[in-house]
Formats: sequence, structure tokens, C-alpha cells
Amino acid sequence: MTPVVLDGSNLTIENVYQVAYENVSVQLAEAAIDRMRSSRRVIEKAIVEDRIIYGVNTGFGKLSDVHISPEKVADLQLNLLRSHAAGVGKPLPEAFVRAIMVTKANTLAKGYSGIRPEVVELLVDLLNHAIHPVIPEKGSVGACGDLAPLAHLSLVLVGEGEAF
Repeated sequence: MTPVVLDGSNLTIENVYQVAYENVSVQLAEAAIDRMRSSRRVIEKAIVEDRIIYGVNTGFGKLSDVHISPEKVADLQLNLLRSHAAGVGKPLPEAFVRAIMVTKANTLAKGYSGIRPEVVELLVDLLNHAIHPVIPEKGSVGACGDLAPLAHLSLVLVGEGEAF
């Protein structure tokens, strides 16, 4: 079957179903990779220049006025994942996790987040090799409701967390 190509704007419900339930492979469009590289350069330049960017080199919430030095930014991001991986309960079914993975990869393919393209490529590789993060069925923090599930997913990308 033809791979689903993610460009940040063309993912359909049918595509999500194919990836989630039929294990159709996924690839990133070159234009998406270029957009991610471009936005990542903006973030890296801002960090080097020590410009203040909420959540990149500041604390969160009430700690938003706490500045994080450039050499500690990576620690901040890793600790954020660890602190938000607060889900409980049975793991979500494989198809649900695959749907989460492909929709997240597609969102990141828009190129708005400042993420390194290599991270999204790793997410796609996990999908294509049927390696799935364990995401508990219950629990999240924040108004958006996806912080804990995505933290569990992301921990696998950095070599922590559990996968099946």
C-alpha cells in the first residue's frame, strides 16, 4: 500500500485509519522537513542570543519569570517530559497510540513548533517499525488534555519510557 505522506495539512480521517488499523507506512514530505529545519533555526538562534521564549528558556506557569540558561535548556525540556508523564491505568490500544503518533507527526510537520526534524523522523520510524509508546488511558494535566499522553510518547523518543 502507498505510504501516507505527511505535509502538515493533508492528513485525512481515512489516512489516520489506515495508519492506525492497517499499519500503512508513513513518510514526511520534503517541504515539511524544510519547514521544520527553518523553524528550528529560529529557536536555536534565539537560544544562542539568550532571548526569552516562554517554555523554551523559562519556567512554566508561575515560574515563567525564571530564566533558564542556554546550557540548561535541554535539561528543562527533558524534565518537562518526565514531570508530565503522569498517566495511570491500562495502556491505550495499539491502534489508538498509532493514531496519536501519526496525528502528532502531521501537526509537527506544519513546521511551527521549532522541533528538530530528526525527532519527527524518529517518530515516523517508530510508527513504521511498529514500536509503540505505552500511553496510559487516564490522566493528564493542563487545559489541552494531551500533555500527559504526549509526555509518555515523547519519553520513548528520548530513550526513556516504555514501548511495546
